[in-house]
Amino acid sequence: QVQLVESGGGLVQAGGSLRLSCAASGRFFNNYAMGWFRQAPGKEREFVGTIGWSGGNTAYADSVKGRFTISRDIAENTVYLQMNSLKPEDTGVYYCAGVRSLGTLYRSKDEYDYWGQGTQVTVSS
Repeated sequence: QVQLVESGGGLVQAGGSLRLSCAASGRFFNNYAMGWFRQAPGKEREFVGTIGWSGGNTAYADSVKGRFTISRDIAENTVYLQMNSLKPEDTGVYYCAGVRSLGTLYRSKDEYDYWGQGTQVTVSS
């Protein structure tokens, strides 16, 4: 069983930065690929990025590539989403998610087994 808790959301002006954290508890965190998703009001939850269990491989949505970076601290059981050059269209509730995987990265939310409660990110223009 993996429990996930996000933090770090808030209100920021366009062009600013935020760093989200996802703290994981559970014995098998190291065997999990982790993903970040977001959901704007009235829209589907969409893929933002993902990182493999070792932190050595990542993948991003085209809309955030070059602006967002995912990393993980295995010792601290924490995954981060560094968001730079934020735009108003980045506004939404951001969720971290976990799926047991020793290599494959997943972009579909349907592949993930565990979810956090979400943290709100609002980017003003």
